[in-house]
Amino acid sequence: MASSHIFKIMFVNQGKVYEVYARKVSQGRLFGFIEVEELVFGERTTVVLDPSEERIKSEFTGVKCTMLPMHSILRIDEVKKQGVSKISALEGANVTQFPTPLYSQAPGGDAPPKK
Repeated sequence: MASSHIFKIMFVNQGKVYEVYARKVSQGRLFGFIEVEELVFGERTTVVLDPSEERIKSEFTGVKCTMLPMHSILRIDEVKKQGVSKISALEGANVTQFPTPLYSQAPGGDAPPKK
């Protein structure tokens, strides 16, 4: 029953949006990371090959488990059918946002005293 689940994961890596499909997604063993296991790609039995899918497939060849930082993940969907994995350009402004911390410090908390 669990093997029929397929997840579509969209994440940002080096200014590009990656869209991959996997059978297992879980909270990572490392704090702040999401584990993605059993990546699923299209069959090679088709005559027409999609160059974008072949590129992402070759990038993840031999990968058993990949750990993605939480702040790079755009979306995780549970889908009924597998789609085409691809890499696309990141749409938007030419300004990149700095990574923000997951937890901020409360005012008056453990901050060192000001001099």
